[in-house]
Amino acid sequence: MSTASVNAADTYDWLQTAADDNGNGSATVGSICRPAVYYVLAFHDLTYSVKPPRRSLYRNRVVEASDTGTGVPHAHGEGVRMKTLLDGISGEAREGEIMAILGASGAGKSTLIDALAGRIQRDSLRGAVTLNGDALDSRLLRVISAYVMQDDLLHPMLTVAETLMYSAEFRLPRSLSPSRKRSRVEALIDQLGLRAAANTIIGDEGRRGVSGGERRRVSIGIDIIHDPIILFLDEPTSGLDSTSAFMVVKVLQRIARSGSVVVMSIHQPSYRILGLLDRLLFLSRGRTVYYGPPATLPRFFSELGQPIPDGANPAELALDHIRELEGTRAGPEELVELSRSWQEKTLSAGSTAPLPLKEAIGLSIARGKLVSGSTPSEVATYANPWWVEVRVLMRRGFTNTRRTPELFLWRFGTVVVTAFILATIFWRLDDTQKGVDERFSFFVIAISTMFYTSADALPVFVKERDIFLRETAHNAYRRSSYTLCNTIVCFPPLAVLSLAFAAITFFAVGLAGGAEGFVFFVLIVFASFWAGSGFVTFLSGVVPHVILGYTVVVAVLACFLRFSGFYITRDRIPDYWIWFHYISLVKYPYEAVMHNEFGADPGKCFTRGVHMFDGTPMAKLPLVTQLNVLNTMGVNFNSTSCITTGADILTKQAVDQLGKWGCLWVTVAWGFLFRVFFYLTLVLGSKNKRR
Repeated sequence: MSTASVNAADTYDWLQTAADDNGNGSATVGSICRPAVYYVLAFHDLTYSVKPPRRSLYRNRVVEASDTGTGVPHAHGEGVRMKTLLDGISGEAREGEIMAILGASGAGKSTLIDALAGRIQRDSLRGAVTLNGDALDSRLLRVISAYVMQDDLLHPMLTVAETLMYSAEFRLPRSLSPSRKRSRVEALIDQLGLRAAANTIIGDEGRRGVSGGERRRVSIGIDIIHDPIILFLDEPTSGLDSTSAFMVVKVLQRIARSGSVVVMSIHQPSYRILGLLDRLLFLSRGRTVYYGPPATLPRFFSELGQPIPDGANPAELALDHIRELEGTRAGPEELVELSRSWQEKTLSAGSTAPLPLKEAIGLSIARGKLVSGSTPSEVATYANPWWVEVRVLMRRGFTNTRRTPELFLWRFGTVVVTAFILATIFWRLDDTQKGVDERFSFFVIAISTMFYTSADALPVFVKERDIFLRETAHNAYRRSSYTLCNTIVCFPPLAVLSLAFAAITFFAVGLAGGAEGFVFFVLIVFASFWAGSGFVTFLSGVVPHVILGYTVVVAVLACFLRFSGFYITRDRIPDYWIWFHYISLVKYPYEAVMHNEFGADPGKCFTRGVHMFDGTPMAKLPLVTQLNVLNTMGVNFNSTSCITTGADILTKQAVDQLGKWGCLWVTVAWGFLFRVFFYLTLVLGSKNKRR
């Protein structure tokens, strides 16, 4: 570490000792009180505009002033008016303090949080966001910060301790021993006040778990497990009773005092919560109407001619007055102007400048602030290598699967019942033309069953999407690790289902091939499950809703079935549709089982003598007449002569381009290809940023 860093560390220790002696979180030198502040998150003139949705067919419709965030629309090109969500917002949040952003619904609170957290694309956001005077690049910000969303996105079947432990394994480096990680989790449980609920599952609508306040504190805990420098929270008290809300903010105060910058939005704080906040930023239609400490809020409104009575909640009265002004023609213009003059005084009267960012981060790491294990010279993008991420994700995935056995049991029951019905319907098929046709039906029903029952994979990622977005937003793990884990976790259930279906149907139907044929039948059933699961998994990354996803799955699989070669053979499909035949997922496993059945013994006879007349008017004639017809064909046919062999059936069905193993490998390749597509949807569809 540099000499400046060592001196800074010595200064920190001296200031911290003085602060501890005073007991008030500040250090006193003579008569000067200097807070031990190492991080200042400053933002200047933040402006963010979006194009509002059009309600008219007219291309150049003028958006009225009342449609915009500020009442003054900003033009960005001819005939285009933009709605301003943030208009020149400036301020700063300091280490050891809680800065709360307040305002009515639609005032721009969440938008400002997103702007500070780097969740708005830089080309869309004007202004500057700096930490200790240095511009923050998105990679560094993701590592040193955490963002707690308004909704509690947690796995319902994990306990509180397990949830925090998995987060620790993601966010803390492999260099830390398991015992140190457990110690960090135990300390965090105590810090969050969750000791009594440590072994209680999170729960959901169907399973009773922790309370709403405890759930919110767990949501905070998983994002601060790595002891971030900056903590952003979007309305952490929303939906909580007053006691739970106070406990949550009390926890945030302890986090701030431990050396973090805490920025939160809050709708309407109670009097007790207001006493825990250090800086307030009131917004109205995207503009600042007050910025400063809570203590000066009454004096601010007194200058405005709106005194706040003693004993009243100044935040509530301030919000009420802002809403009243927003309903007038002039709007909160007077508040905006007064706030601007006050803010200039506040920012100009700030304390001494903090350390340079690199020195501050190095000092934080040296004193153990960043438990992520980064070195003072380098802040790692990910805390762990990819194989560690996969291992932890797999363990979490198998834990969730083990605690929801009903999901697999229902799927297993569906496959077993379907197999039993097919086995009893197609019991011991004979080697006649009717038996051949019935084999065709059995194969297509069996293969389509594999694909349709794979649709249960659809809600898995749809439900986990928000959890995935939250965890990857701050580099808990790589998207490739999640894809690989998703692939591995699905393997054991698919293997069990494949073996169960094949064992029930293969011998009962009387399929050919013996032991070798049975093994291949198990493999192609497993490959069908694998391809179907891959297709549905990819689709879950594209569609936003489960019901929409099921609709698309059913429609697409129906098209695959139509072009599989069962309803119309390949040589009869029009040229303009032949491409769909080759991309049909059902085609390849269907042709594979056809090869397995009719190609195992190509010379095996399936139609003998007069059986060729079955299903035709000739079948009603006497046997002698039928034999005479055979003899008149110029070939020495009799009642036992073979008319159609297995090879003839494959040729007639145009199943002659790939062998059974080729069809198997193509089916397996489809499963891998769709999982690559799923990975691409994760990369392209999880930017976590507004445009």
